[in-house]
Amino acid sequence: MRKSERFRRFLEYFLTNFPEPKTELLYTNPYELIVAVVLSAQCTDKRVNQIMPELLNQFPTPAHLALASAEEIFPFIRSVSYPNNKAKHLAGLGRMLVEEFGAEVPSSIEELQRLPGVGRKTANVVVSVIYNQPAMAVDTHVFRVSHRLGLVSRTATTPLAVEKALVKYIPEELIPKAHHWLILHGRYICVARQPKCTICPLTDICEYYAKNVANNPDTPQNQPAKRLRP
Repeated sequence: MRKSERFRRFLEYFLTNFPEPKTELLYTNPYELIVAVVLSAQCTDKRVNQIMPELLNQFPTPAHLALASAEEIFPFIRSVSYPNNKAKHLAGLGRMLVEEFGAEVPSSIEELQRLPGVGRKTANVVVSVIYNQPAMAVDTHVFRVSHRLGLVSRTATTPLAVEKALVKYIPEELIPKAHHWLILHGRYICVARQPKCTICPLTDICEYYAKNVANNPDTPQNQPAKRLRP
């Protein structure tokens, strides 16, 4: 199957079945989203959503966050991964938003990456979700699913290489949606350790399935589900 055909099948499926995907992070404005995305690095959206209400109650605006120290922020985020580093990042992010951006979240990837704790992936998420720009954020889910489906080649060994390979074939207006499609597919079906191939709707285009599952009845993905005893 040619790569263009693989992409067409991928896009057709999700446009038909999930035409309006959304981030699972809860937010009401750009400030809340960027804080949530910084906290979500190597942490689950579920955990971030659990701690955000109390954090935002204490620091509801960039101005409030700008006045806080890392030590003051830490107790509110202690349950996320790497809380010490993230507390420092949020303290610096708040100050920079106020001092250099008028307490507004910038809309360019270049300016966003100047903020503490904001790398290319986080910047891409913000401009994609908030400003609907054609930016493809590549996290572990996007990286894994793209390779397994065969949307990108094996030589795409970095997030940036995967990003460039994906945007080459996905129409600009669909890139923000495709980002969510790949994440959600990786989070709930094409999981890391044992992908749920028996319920995957994309096995007909999946390179991983063709090579590792289709002709191997002994793989866990091909085993019948265990029945509970009466």
